[in-house]
Amino acid sequence: MTLVPPARVRALNQAPVRPDGEYVLYWITSARRLEWNFALDRAFEHASELRVPVVILEALGAAYPWACGRFHAFALDGMREHRAQAEAAGVAYHPYVEPADGAGKGLVETLARRAAVVVTDDFPAFFLRRIQAMLAPQLGVALETVDGNGLLPLAATPGPFSAAFHFRRFLQKTLGEHLIQLPGAEPLAEAGIRESVVPEDVAARWPAASEALLALEPSALAALPVDHRVGPAPFRGGRAEARRRLERFLDQGLPRYGEERNHPDAHAASGLSPWLHWGHLSVHEIFHAVAVREGWSPARLGTGTSGQRHGWWGVSPSAESFLDELVTWRELGFGYCHHVPDHDRYDSLPRWALETLAHHATDPREAAYTLNEFDRGLTHDPIWNAAQRELRESGVMQNYLRMLWGKKILEWSRHPTEALETMIELNNRYALDGSDPNSYTGIFWVLGRFDRGWPERPVYGKIRSMSSASTRRKLHMDAYLERWGAQPDLGP
Repeated sequence: MTLVPPARVRALNQAPVRPDGEYVLYWITSARRLEWNFALDRAFEHASELRVPVVILEALGAAYPWACGRFHAFALDGMREHRAQAEAAGVAYHPYVEPADGAGKGLVETLARRAAVVVTDDFPAFFLRRIQAMLAPQLGVALETVDGNGLLPLAATPGPFSAAFHFRRFLQKTLGEHLIQLPGAEPLAEAGIRESVVPEDVAARWPAASEALLALEPSALAALPVDHRVGPAPFRGGRAEARRRLERFLDQGLPRYGEERNHPDAHAASGLSPWLHWGHLSVHEIFHAVAVREGWSPARLGTGTSGQRHGWWGVSPSAESFLDELVTWRELGFGYCHHVPDHDRYDSLPRWALETLAHHATDPREAAYTLNEFDRGLTHDPIWNAAQRELRESGVMQNYLRMLWGKKILEWSRHPTEALETMIELNNRYALDGSDPNSYTGIFWVLGRFDRGWPERPVYGKIRSMSSASTRRKLHMDAYLERWGAQPDLGP
């Protein structure tokens, strides 16, 4: 059994652990996986000490912001896998999907009444912390949240960092000791399992998701009260698909990642962000897989703390580039969201960015598009339109083009605050990694967060600019434009 590092555990109330509780409740909210999961490890840790079983609740509400068929289908793919895994291990697993707004009210509280302790996931963005904080004083039993977001515990960061360089220096000083503290790869196999069941009254009042819904039968999915204008992605969620894509990346993409990841036609990027966001894949598992592939051990870590991108990890150049994206840039954003609750507000931008954007807010624009025009990809720029079409139809967007996408929204919006609203709305409406700290890193980088001032120019001011013409010259994207460049018939 894996013992969870104390830095990853946070008590959300002052209620005690109840030794006479019937089970430990693990309430899945963001780490939607039964492997490489510190929160599940913590639940089994409590269960072993108290000699009680574990009950797992994975719920999917109907009224979360931007709830749609795409996101529900992706989550349900994972829930279907989890039910089979839990049944095989003898662990009670309750996959609850709200059939109507508010139907799930009281479910967590009711399960908590018989629990010895409730364990849940920590996630520093979206609405999850607000829900947990609201429920914590009502439960009457200890509620713990467990941080499995990154290789570095969020509690180990002293505050928000203003740039990747400074955060990278901090990582090089502190990360080494945390790299050997990994969650259990297969906790259902490793823990001493005591068979458990979901209380009958709970199962009767809040029935588990139906076979038809877990199988994504169209009629069952269509009956859910979510936005069905955004339909399922052309690929599956869940761990099986995540592992398949990880293995393909390690074999085909990782050796070329350093030089080719920005080229849409090269397919050298990992493409794992949807599964990371939905918790179907752990950053610890990805790191471990890369380390094994590279023959890495902690002894290969560099001793310097210069903050440079290369030379510290002790792996191949392409793997070094990938780990810088996976760890430095991803965890920079998670740490910022952890320390800055209003990270999604325009006023959270650095002062220099706010000043230069305000100074140039009234500059003439080459074009000014509405949200609807952006949404439908009706700009004058075929590259931008192709990127928006990829996002709208598939739920993902090629990484480099995502930066250009945001920069052009800034350039073609009537005001930078309107640009931010458009980026957040389109990203969170369509992207399978929307509402993620990593998404907010990209969106706010467009407006100057984690960047520095550049030579001043119209509209952008001192904010870094990007051009479609330069992008077309630098990147290999003929096949990409052939696939996504045709304008679809979107109707009136």
